[in-house]
Amino acid sequence: MSMRDVSGARIPTGTKDAGVDGAARRPSPPRGHWRRLLPAATAACLLMTGVGPAVAAAPATGSSSTGSPAAARTPADILQAGAQQGVADGYPGVIGMVRQGDTTQYVHAGVGDRATKTPADPKAKFRIGSNTKAFVSTVLLQLEGEKKLSLDDTVERWLPGAVAANGYDGSKITIRQLLNHTSGLPDYFKSLQINGPYFLNTNPREVYPPQNLVDVALGMRAPAAEPGEKFDYSNTNYVLAGMVIKAVTGEDSAAQIQRRIIEPLGLRDTSFPTTDPAIYGNHLRGYVIRAILISDGTVSNVQVFGSAGAMVSTMDDLTAFSRALMTGKLLAPAQMAELKTTVPVTADVGYGLGIERMKLSCGKSAWGHNGAVLGYFSEWLSSEDGTEQVAHANNEFHLLGGTPGQAHTGKAMTDAFCAL
Repeated sequence: MSMRDVSGARIPTGTKDAGVDGAARRPSPPRGHWRRLLPAATAACLLMTGVGPAVAAAPATGSSSTGSPAAARTPADILQAGAQQGVADGYPGVIGMVRQGDTTQYVHAGVGDRATKTPADPKAKFRIGSNTKAFVSTVLLQLEGEKKLSLDDTVERWLPGAVAANGYDGSKITIRQLLNHTSGLPDYFKSLQINGPYFLNTNPREVYPPQNLVDVALGMRAPAAEPGEKFDYSNTNYVLAGMVIKAVTGEDSAAQIQRRIIEPLGLRDTSFPTTDPAIYGNHLRGYVIRAILISDGTVSNVQVFGSAGAMVSTMDDLTAFSRALMTGKLLAPAQMAELKTTVPVTADVGYGLGIERMKLSCGKSAWGHNGAVLGYFSEWLSSEDGTEQVAHANNEFHLLGGTPGQAHTGKAMTDAFCAL
């Protein structure tokens, strides 16, 4: 496999990418899709904490190492320019990668640690947030392929009484509807009871049993739609999905993902912490903007999301997983068809089972997802056959979507994919 930075220098396998730093370029107009996937805090939480959107820094002046904007023609150049603009927008650091066939190029800008000024390392670990959902759906699809369950089984069959309050009925909701977000269940993370302490990061070790999170969701409001009626993104769905995995196998989703996905694929830098709020080894430190201050949120509560978003990974591992998933290495053909059967989100976006299909403005289609938890935001795109991939991550997230950094780095990812 050939691995190069955007300057063209070869990177030996297993070593850190030196990358290319330089001045930020002028941003392109922000794109509009995927913002629905962010676990945005409620207005009450934001008012309480005084948080607003990150203030965009003025773009740096001068020429970058990749030349003028007109010269940013290669996918890696485009992604690098977006990373640099993300830092100009206020991110401490941004990392990314472009993979075409067996050739991989890495980009980075800014720092992975504000205290030491260590450059952001494209090989570093970070919290992948809701990208965890694709791992969880893969396990359930594998279990279906082994005839240990059916995606059309009801939640009540495997979790008796877990969804039975305030008008919600687990006997009317299927596992499939959990995975494609058509269950109609509210998102517990929109409750100030949950997102307030999480945002303030007051107790990273506070215990959040999955059923307690479900109970919070059920108490938020009466049903607004019938199961299967429409797409409505909810972390509650994947907390329940993780509970189903445990009911079927006797092991929690972390253990099943470790045995079924992480170990077979050799994802040495991927883990699923269940209680420990720390990240170990080479990792980006995660930061949180609160009012006009930026604080370290690297150590944060993983139990708040669990099977909805607690995993830690790297650019290499995340794209290795998505390539294996898209090429059928993890699922039988029947389950691959289910994975890619989508429900409408917008005219150009459909949601499958833990992954999303979108038609890009350039006319190409891609599969992907994003993930956002305290201190970290990441996204990936893949072609249908897994031969073309683009991914990026940054180390600042304060529970608000639509920031300049998200817009600029997100558009750079999309433009880089279109340029492949």
